[in-house]
Amino acid sequence: MSYAKEIDLLNQSIADLNGKINISFEFFPPKNEKMESLLWESVNRLKVLKPKFLSVTYGANSGERDRTHNIVKNIQKETGITVAPHLTGIDATPDELREIAKDYWESGVRHIVALRGDEPAGYAKKPFYASDLVSLLKEVADFDISVAAYPEVHPEAKSAQADLLNLKKKIDAGASRAITQFFFDIDSYLRFRDRCATVGIDVEIVPGILPVSNFKQLVKMSKITNVKIPSWMNKLYEGLDDDQTTRNLLGASIAIDMVKILSKEGVKDFHFYTLNRSELSYAICHTLGARPSIKN
Repeated sequence: MSYAKEIDLLNQSIADLNGKINISFEFFPPKNEKMESLLWESVNRLKVLKPKFLSVTYGANSGERDRTHNIVKNIQKETGITVAPHLTGIDATPDELREIAKDYWESGVRHIVALRGDEPAGYAKKPFYASDLVSLLKEVADFDISVAAYPEVHPEAKSAQADLLNLKKKIDAGASRAITQFFFDIDSYLRFRDRCATVGIDVEIVPGILPVSNFKQLVKMSKITNVKIPSWMNKLYEGLDDDQTTRNLLGASIAIDMVKILSKEGVKDFHFYTLNRSELSYAICHTLGARPSIKN
């Protein structure tokens, strides 16, 4: 993308968006009472923005699965908003996964984010891929299924093409949309979306947006996730280790600019990784026109 084009897109009037975007938010299950209080504070703060859905992550062990199950059911019951629990094929047999899926369906959960999950060290079981999980879920009930996508390639993928074909398997198995890993290089997302079209992937490729409030933490995450941090971001966050307020302002500004550019490129759905904090996501969505209904 040329510099001139970027400037033109950034100069797009916020009024043009006027809330014409669909948003969703991701949370993780709390591990103690203080974290649970923070989670509910964030959920209640963001629910008024009418998100398309809220997703809740979990780890592979059964304790975290149980926490996710309980949080999902409680959020859906208390808010009335569609909640999409993450479900992974790691550390659970197909029969156990079917039982989990049946329990979710009977509890009114209709949307699931299907993932392979991270294999722990020494994992020796036969791989149960996300495409297998999508097929299993569709056998249990007609779930609305989201899967993961990686514009900058999954760290374990043999190649970019192999990663792309793996995504196609998940879509062909019945997934309704793909949600991307967070990214900051907009060109990488746009190129990835074009490549998806060339292999017949015709579902929405929802960009995952991470408002950055802790740059040091982001650097650590990027090494694990294979996400490229542009040099301009390093410069922006220089000298701000002890300045949370300015880091928050920068994080919101970057996310707003990303959504403005992507919306101009035809993207209408955005998934925000909240890290269980509502402040930045709320401010960003408010600026972009996603706001609570005003009662007369």
